[in-house]
Amino acid sequence: MALTSTMYTFDVALSDVDRNVYEALTIKAACHPSETEEYFVTRVLAYCLEYKEGIAFSKGISEPDVPAISVRDLTGAMKEWIEIGSPDAARLHKASKASPRVAVYTHKEPRIFLRAYEGERIHKAESLELYAMDRELLAEFVQRLDRRMKFAMTVTDHQLFLDFGGDSISGAVERLTLS
Repeated sequence: MALTSTMYTFDVALSDVDRNVYEALTIKAACHPSETEEYFVTRVLAYCLEYKEGIAFSKGISEPDVPAISVRDLTGAMKEWIEIGSPDAARLHKASKASPRVAVYTHKEPRIFLRAYEGERIHKAESLELYAMDRELLAEFVQRLDRRMKFAMTVTDHQLFLDFGGDSISGAVERLTLS
């Protein structure tokens, strides 16, 4: 018998000072058994960091040719392709051709993550937005992970501050560049 996804609900008070976004979000996200908790938490935080009209999670592994998170305009046209983890260079090449903006949020060690793209052909590689999530922040979030969660997320100067009812954690989102 195949394992099924686990549904999570996050009530997030988002205060993104960097982008002037202040919203109360209810995020319903499924964690597939093949996803690590670090990947899943990175996906949820990336959704919050990228939040805007038209944002949506994909259906996951059942839609392998679409990004983990996308932003579409009212006509359905792709405006932003957002990947999580460490997609291969061919996937980023395809994404850069399909969308005006491509961002990747990784939970992996940044040097190893970047090394995978050395010498690879990626369309508009210079315009890729690559971000490394603070791995200690992710580990602490994973320890608190529950199927129904409520937290406040403040973003300022690429620093994340998460407050779980008085229990706070923080960490940086580091912008990476391909060499």
